[in-house]
Amino acid sequence: MSVTPHILSPHGGQLRQIAARYGISVEKLLDFSANINPAGPPTSVLTAIRRSLEAPSTLTTYPDLELVELKQAIAEYTGVQPENIAVANGFVPLLEAALRSLKIKRCLLPILSFGEYRNALENNSVSITAYPLWSGENFCYVPDTIMSTSLKHGCDAILLANPQNPSGTICDADDMQRLITMAAQHNIAVLLDEAFIDYRPATSVTQWSIEMANVIVFRSVTKFLAVPGLRVAYAVSKRSNICSMNHFIAPWPITGFASDAVCAALRDQNYAEESRLANDRRRLWLEQKLAGLKIATYPSGANFLLLRFSAEVDVGLLWEKMIVEEQIVLRSCANFEGLAPGHLRIAVRSEPENERLIRGLERTLSSFAG
Repeated sequence: MSVTPHILSPHGGQLRQIAARYGISVEKLLDFSANINPAGPPTSVLTAIRRSLEAPSTLTTYPDLELVELKQAIAEYTGVQPENIAVANGFVPLLEAALRSLKIKRCLLPILSFGEYRNALENNSVSITAYPLWSGENFCYVPDTIMSTSLKHGCDAILLANPQNPSGTICDADDMQRLITMAAQHNIAVLLDEAFIDYRPATSVTQWSIEMANVIVFRSVTKFLAVPGLRVAYAVSKRSNICSMNHFIAPWPITGFASDAVCAALRDQNYAEESRLANDRRRLWLEQKLAGLKIATYPSGANFLLLRFSAEVDVGLLWEKMIVEEQIVLRSCANFEGLAPGHLRIAVRSEPENERLIRGLERTLSSFAG
């Protein structure tokens, strides 16, 4: 049995093609490849959607072109003003709007990183300077090295993620602010993806970003609020940057259904706090159990863990055996640029699901023992 490269999607959660490839019902697969809050959407989301469905006007009228209510809900959630917020149906349209509005020519890109970063840069004719991250430093950003590399190669932008993806490593807010300040002195833009920052809100620079003209922060409601089907993301920056970005975002990017649902979800503070506490508890449990199986993990502040296996484990074969024999889908890391062989990634799910994962890994790893 060997990995079939063409079935490896650049994204997690692609169960349909995996189920078809291995002849397994989608309903039988347990998905650890997508980093979605296992609590599911807040109950307020379903209530809001049902209410929208009961109102014919939801379908017969256009959504609010200015997205006033949605931006107000995001503003309350993040502590900024609505005029500092741009909204689109996902991260990529926002990143592309930022690249075009800022007229970025060359961008420093940490390697490894989320694959859509490189795709978006290349699709917008932005030259890329790779900045290799080192696993021995747990893929941490080193502000001074990032700046010196950017200046050496004439970069006018730096694209980062905090927590870093796919490792989950957190960059301290003070370090990030120092990097942004240094970049501002050289007119270098900092494009910061905070898609998973809701699990560590104290490390966010979202509120601080409205003071600095050279930074745009991108946030998502997909993972933390467990609503990937709604496709809502937002950016926060100074008003002038937001106005420029909006020229490159298509009108009506969010449906009325999605807007109503996200507004309700963002205002559910109990859900947010309970999700953070549960994730910390479950991630710690997983780290301990994985260590017992001699699987190394990296420090993570998000709802996923990057796993490093010993040299005798064929991770491609393990990935397939977990699907075929355990009906568990892990995130293959074969298409993460710059990541050494021997890695897989897992989401943090519910306690029973995490227990099933550990039992499955234990059984599968035993087949690699001498």
